[in-house]
Amino acid sequence: MSHGKIITLSSGAPLPQIGLGTWLSKPNEVENSVEIAVRNGYRHLDLAMIYENQDEVGRALKKVIPSVVKREELFITSKLWNSSHKPENVEKELDETLKLLGLEYLDLYLIHWPVAFPPGGFFPPHPTKKNEVAIDTETSLVDTWKAVIELLKTGKVKAIGVSNFTIEHIQGIVDATGVWPTVNQVEAHPLLPQDDLVEFAKKHNIHLTAYSPLGNNLIGQTKLVDYPEVKEVADKIGATPAQVLIAWGVYRGYSVIPKSVHEERIKSNFQQITLSKEDYEKIFAIGKNRHTRFNIPVTYDPKWDINVFNEPIERTATHKVKIA
Repeated sequence: MSHGKIITLSSGAPLPQIGLGTWLSKPNEVENSVEIAVRNGYRHLDLAMIYENQDEVGRALKKVIPSVVKREELFITSKLWNSSHKPENVEKELDETLKLLGLEYLDLYLIHWPVAFPPGGFFPPHPTKKNEVAIDTETSLVDTWKAVIELLKTGKVKAIGVSNFTIEHIQGIVDATGVWPTVNQVEAHPLLPQDDLVEFAKKHNIHLTAYSPLGNNLIGQTKLVDYPEVKEVADKIGATPAQVLIAWGVYRGYSVIPKSVHEERIKSNFQQITLSKEDYEKIFAIGKNRHTRFNIPVTYDPKWDINVFNEPIERTATHKVKIA
């Protein structure tokens, strides 16, 4: 079982350090995986509207609340999708999320990506440019953040934050509102340590949640779990490579949300281990002089052969997103 480590957020809320991710699961898989996870001790669930499976999560929650766990014992996060960034649509999407889940409130609600799409579908096509998504250049991140701040008054969310935001994005919304995000959820693994962002977050008491902690699953690329260094550490301490990578994130102070729909892996990922400083540094060295990101919004829907930012992700420029 997990050590049961709890992170105390700036809001004062307790966040279980190991959670279950629900992204990229096939139909009818998430309901089963969420039920398995909760029955085996998970109390932190990470969701999003764009994952298109919150109805399944809701069905699973009905099976475990209150027979297995009380609602207040779960920490449930969801996210506002890009096409609902207009202030008048923010609470509407939250209400839809709560309806799908069968809940009265979320523990944490995040702006999923720092880019706005016009309303009308998850990936509205550009009106004139083939294979490009339409971008809402009028709605700023500050506009959206102000609307998210207002949600705190409704009781429908306990805390608010962001996801995939850079230092510049966060500083921009804070300069305009004075309100810091409680959490920034980002892709984080040994190939993407983002040390500058980690330092900034610690300085301003922003907790980082690591998604895709096991790295990539791309054809033609070596999986992180197959890196020799990861296997060596795993063999040394009698753990799985996945457990080593999860422990790497825990060592750095993240909460970590590995995704799986396989019962044994769900259980195994929750069997938290601790890395020594030596083993942590061995894994950390994998990412030396690297900055490898695997996730951009287009990967959420394989039907779309587009780059949401219309340029390589490694060169995504903050000036292309309207911050204020």
